[in-house]
Amino acid sequence: MTAPHPDAVTYRVEHLRERLARDDVAELGVRIDLNGGIPVLSGTVTTPDCRAAVLRAAAEELAGLPWRHDVRVVSTQPPSQEQEEDLP
Repeated sequence: MTAPHPDAVTYRVEHLRERLARDDVAELGVRIDLNGGIPVLSGTVTTPDCRAAVLRAAAEELAGLPWRHDVRVVSTQPPSQEQEEDLP
């Protein structure tokens, strides 16, 4: 299998960026960079469902390409009174 042309990868990455910014995902907290020609998604989202939607969109748009991700879920809810914060 031959490697895809770099312009084709860039086009698909841009299409994914547009898709993440609109549609039902509307997630602007995720970056997409090319690292050695491989798309890498990184950033934070607020729910596991949003993370799943981002990864599903990436799998669809980048099908057939190698890609990686470091998309994390970060809660925007304040800690509950039951949870104590341990500081070093």
